[in-house]
Amino acid sequence: MLVSPVAERNKELILEVLADYVDNTSQTFGLELASGTGQHVVHFAQALPNVTWQPSEISPSAHESISAYVRATKVQNVKKPLAIDVSQPWNQWAGLSQGCCNVIVIINLLHFLAQGLEGLFQGVGQLLKPGGVCLIYGPFAINGIISPECNVELEEKLQERNPAWGLRDVEELRQLATPNALRLERMLEMPEYTKCLIFRRRELA
Repeated sequence: MLVSPVAERNKELILEVLADYVDNTSQTFGLELASGTGQHVVHFAQALPNVTWQPSEISPSAHESISAYVRATKVQNVKKPLAIDVSQPWNQWAGLSQGCCNVIVIINLLHFLAQGLEGLFQGVGQLLKPGGVCLIYGPFAINGIISPECNVELEEKLQERNPAWGLRDVEELRQLATPNALRLERMLEMPEYTKCLIFRRRELA
């Protein structure tokens, strides 16, 4: 199993936010995009047993780690990980059907996306049921400003590795969300100078 110290630190903090947006009275389907090691998805599955979780990751080694966490924790509500490349059109996301998700979780992904951010929001808008929510966690810029200094340093390191990487501006994300029937409902300040953004899929008229 792969171990991410960052995931270990933030998994409970993210769960506390996520739990406010999950209906615990009915069966629910949740998708995690870019599940990484699998630490988040099994933690969520243990705490939210009425949610069937679909992890996804482009890396085969991550698939092995996710499956190992599922076996180790003996959770019954996590499906086999899917290979999803979010830079591809949503209808190529491993056969997921339109409106299949009550909740979508994206953790520490956007600043590593060299391309496909617009397509990512298109996919989220297509896969969420009306009224469903997408939780996006990570460090972000606000109105073009990156702060504090540790996030400025992170931005510099990302740009050195790939000039197309970097902290995304919340306003940019809001603008990408709107044409995909998504609205930014809430922005929460989190520890270590990160944020949780909650986007909700518009209800059908």
